[in-house]
Amino acid sequence: MSAMTRLQGNSLAARATRSALLTVGGFGFAQALRLASNLILTRLLFPEAFGLMALVLVWLMGLGLFSDVGITPSILHSKRGDDRDFLNTAWTMQIIRGVGLWITACLLAFPMAWVYDEPMLTQILPVAALLLLFNGFRPTRMITANRHLNLGRLTLLEAAVQVVGVSSGVILAVLTGSIWSLVAAGVIGAAAELVIYGLFLPGERNRLRWEPKAVKELFSFGKWMFLSTACGFFFLQADKLLIGKFIPLDAFGVYNIGFFLAAFPMMLGTMVTQKVLIPIYREAPPRENRANFLKLRKMRFLASAALIPMVGIFAFLGVWIVGVLYDPRYVNAGAVVVVLACAQIPAILVLTYDQAALAAGDSKRFFVLSAVRAVVMVVCLLVGLQSGGLLGALVGQGVAYLMIYPGVVWLARHMGAWDPLHDAVFALIGLVLTALALGVNWPHIMALAVQAGG
Repeated sequence: MSAMTRLQGNSLAARATRSALLTVGGFGFAQALRLASNLILTRLLFPEAFGLMALVLVWLMGLGLFSDVGITPSILHSKRGDDRDFLNTAWTMQIIRGVGLWITACLLAFPMAWVYDEPMLTQILPVAALLLLFNGFRPTRMITANRHLNLGRLTLLEAAVQVVGVSSGVILAVLTGSIWSLVAAGVIGAAAELVIYGLFLPGERNRLRWEPKAVKELFSFGKWMFLSTACGFFFLQADKLLIGKFIPLDAFGVYNIGFFLAAFPMMLGTMVTQKVLIPIYREAPPRENRANFLKLRKMRFLASAALIPMVGIFAFLGVWIVGVLYDPRYVNAGAVVVVLACAQIPAILVLTYDQAALAAGDSKRFFVLSAVRAVVMVVCLLVGLQSGGLLGALVGQGVAYLMIYPGVVWLARHMGAWDPLHDAVFALIGLVLTALALGVNWPHIMALAVQAGG
């Protein structure tokens, strides 16, 4: 059977393959666009601007996660995921949440400025939070397309939104040379998303609706998702919250440049698993029979075989990449790329497991894992910062990913998704890559330790 034949048809495998390729292509385009704008903006703006904007974004993300009741995974897994009353009720709840988030962000602006000793946050946070307000009006047609693995047009529209947001940021930076160019770009991108999806995404438009039965189902699933996403905020953003507090703002900006590069494989893998695996787990749960498990094993091996070497490239070449792309102010970002890429290998091994719980509607066990992840990550980061400064925080993240592995296995085994053969094979490959990459780049890592207070 030819590769083109495998991509055709409406079978689960064909839809999954097409969706994965579209997701990878769309993500690659978005990251290339972000990299190009990043290279331009780092020459137009100062490092402190990226540090300050990172603080704004992490708090906006925190507000979003702390109020998330799991509307997207609810629609993806629910039997009523195509029902108009259910979708319109979810959309109405989403709008109410968006309005509440914007008001909350305005109220938090002064306290955040006081905590981080950055007066500009009182002005920037309320304006930047408009993107949360706009996001509340996102049409559920986006989620429906994902539910059925029909991602062709959605991917093209996402690319158009990226172009609008990024180009507006660059143009405004050229005109103003101010951090406000970064703030405005986010808001313009969110507004453009609504316009573009509203005009070009097929499907019935949402209307305000409040069906008690749908509300009950959404909240029943969402109560654990709310707690899970709150924990997920600390797990995913603890580095920015803590590092941004304990190191100077310009060094924090350098860290974020390194994070942007090192996180590329992880972000790609996360996007593919979230968009593709929930529908696959829903239609072919691995604990149902051996055939389903073997299909998922094949997909898992393919994903890891693509992502682990990608991480290895960043681990080996991080210093060189930063030296070629950025000016000397960002030189320490090279060592950040190397260490973070190595630290993320254990997390990439288990990317495909936790989506099984969401697909099965088991948000309670997903919350337990999320809570464990959050506690472990925060503790490891604090210990790392206290003992080794920025380098200690980077190492702490790697230690946290290793310590979290047993919790992920616990969840995966319950769902019939754990694959010890896969984990053993790629753990060995990852260990070899880590040892070689650290050895090659050791002088630069030691330089980071000295300059960053390690």
